[in-house]
Amino acid sequence: MISRRQILAMAGAAPAWSALGSAAGAEKGSNCSGTSAASAMGGTPTAFALRARAARASGQPFDIVAHCHDVGLGGVQTNPPSTDPEAIKEFRRRLEAWNMHLTCDPRLPRQQSDVGAFETQVKALKDAGAAALHAAMTGRRYEDFESLDQFRNMFEQCQKSVELAEPILRKHRMRLGIENHKGWRSAEQVAWLKRLGSEWVGVCLDFGNNFALCEDPMDTVRALAPYTIFAHIKDIAVEEYEDGFLVSEVPFGEGFLDLEQIVAILRKKDPNMIFDLEMITRDPLKVPLLTPKYWATFDDAYSPLPGRDLARVLTITRRNRPRGPLPHTSHLSLEGQVKAEDDYNMKCIEYARRNLSL
Repeated sequence: MISRRQILAMAGAAPAWSALGSAAGAEKGSNCSGTSAASAMGGTPTAFALRARAARASGQPFDIVAHCHDVGLGGVQTNPPSTDPEAIKEFRRRLEAWNMHLTCDPRLPRQQSDVGAFETQVKALKDAGAAALHAAMTGRRYEDFESLDQFRNMFEQCQKSVELAEPILRKHRMRLGIENHKGWRSAEQVAWLKRLGSEWVGVCLDFGNNFALCEDPMDTVRALAPYTIFAHIKDIAVEEYEDGFLVSEVPFGEGFLDLEQIVAILRKKDPNMIFDLEMITRDPLKVPLLTPKYWATFDDAYSPLPGRDLARVLTITRRNRPRGPLPHTSHLSLEGQVKAEDDYNMKCIEYARRNLSL
């Protein structure tokens, strides 16, 4: 069991450890050295979930903005700590002083009575300097739902929420990126966006999520790139297990994703595309695609998943065996988990600087 003293030591060590990231960033031309905020990779909360957990365990706040800056990142996905106008001004001042981009997570309206509160949020987030808004509206459909009807109800509620939000986004000229978050396949998301027909609603493209829904990652990128507002960048590794395959986020360059090609496609769409790091440090996720429950939410008419796509992801899995054991962290102490998270994140940051101009 990790002690409070050890947790405090971890928190206290963060500035010294992260100064290495800042120094490297300045040397290699990161956002800290004066390049545009859009050209430098930012960070997501999930990339630092273990460090945030350690801070909570010690009774200390986790300042994700300062942490992203300290490790040499050029942006952050987070919300301001308060909607108080003075707090918003101070929050924005600090981001601008560090030349950091900002993406935020508003609470979308579920019904008409929620729209007023949503507009208040959007105004506050715009005042804070948000470049775009993010929505991860689902969990993993193959875990969360037992039937097609349950999935359909969820999907229709998501569409209703975005329809309610769209006039507010249009009014305040704020863009919303809906993440491909293992809820719907890319064709379903594209069809939805076409029906909505709004320049203010697009995609937060996660590089790896749709592999769990039997999509070749490059097919996902090509389908969603025209609608992408910003991206969650990651690399993934996979291997088979008895019910399907395991998938893990891994340091950039250690998985099978063609990061250089994906980044190039997105930069062709928008030279100022925002990329936020999402290296999630955890045990491998199980994708049980050889079980009946996995298929319960798919339907040839409403939500198809062709057999050729299943064959494709199984082929990709078998041809891209991991270079080493997939990351496992649950057996580690919290201190050990934080160290692993720090190490993986720094590997990603260094790779992105060397190979992706991020």
